Amino acid sequence: MKKVALLLLLACIYQSAFCWGFFAHRRINYYAVFLLPPEMLVLYKPNSEFLSDHAVDPDKRRYVLKEEAPRHYIDMDHYGSYPYDSLPHQWTDAVAKYSRDTLYKHGIVPWWLQTMLYRLTAAFKEKDQARILKYSAEIGHYIADAHVPLHTSENHNGQLTDQAGIHGFWESRIPELFADKEWDFLIGKAEYISKPAQFIWARIMESAAAADTVLRLEKELSQHFKTDRKYAFENRNGLLVRQYASAYSKAYNTKLNGMVERRMRQSIYTIACFWYTAWVNAGQPDLAKLNHREFSKNETDEFERLNKAWADQSNGMEH
Repeated sequence: MKKVALLLLLACIYQSAFCWGFFAHRRINYYAVFLLPPEMLVLYKPNSEFLSDHAVDPDKRRYVLKEEAPRHYIDMDHYGSYPYDSLPHQWTDAVAKYSRDTLYKHGIVPWWLQTMLYRLTAAFKEKDQARILKYSAEIGHYIADAHVPLHTSENHNGQLTDQAGIHGFWESRIPELFADKEWDFLIGKAEYISKPAQFIWARIMESAAAADTVLRLEKELSQHFKTDRKYAFENRNGLLVRQYASAYSKAYNTKLNGMVERRMRQSIYTIACFWYTAWVNAGQPDLAKLNHREFSKNETDEFERLNKAWADQSNGMEH
């Protein structure tokens, strides 16, 4: 039993080390829908389940495309110290200074988001419903990742400070415990972003500035909890697994002073704004009069490949 529980815990940590965790990504995309104007809700609200379910596709794609991983993070501390003036924000300037290989090695999420915004805008212009939904779901994932402090640090899972597992603790365990019961996602309305690159870099800088706090506060808290109080065997999806104890999680959330909730709220707002901005930049097409084409065989095959790759990986970790 203990061996199985440990393997399941490792699988959960492995999953959530990629991202906000499947739970949070799905919630973030879902709540972003309700910040949109009525002209966009006509498409987005009936498809909120698709946007939620496919919010996790980019993480599944890591198992089938080696170029995928760098799209989720950027190691800002590799480029010096805050405010990281040595790193150009323009892609061509950054490549000229550091090389494309170096940038990919240390993450490209702020630049990849601009590529995804371009793709979504093009899909709106072409009135291609299937691609609008696909790119909306996926850009939501990358935006949410950019709001996670440890996605901007080389010490992304506390591996350099003897805090292994903190990544999933912050962005998966905490939201799962508190998001539905205690947090408020009534945020307001989406707004047009006139300078998307500048906007997303500002959010990256916020994440980078908070990374040390995420690590320091957990280290401080751990001094006051013995191991048998820090971890506990608790029910997770019908299985008994060893994970961060609820009391320890609550104490960490309190110590963070609402940081995880704020970053989740900011993710929701930013996603809605990027969807809205792409639609406006495309000329505000009537979303009730799209081509309504079904996903092509290639597109549905891709969804199936991603699901299979994730299932194979999960099963492999249990043996």
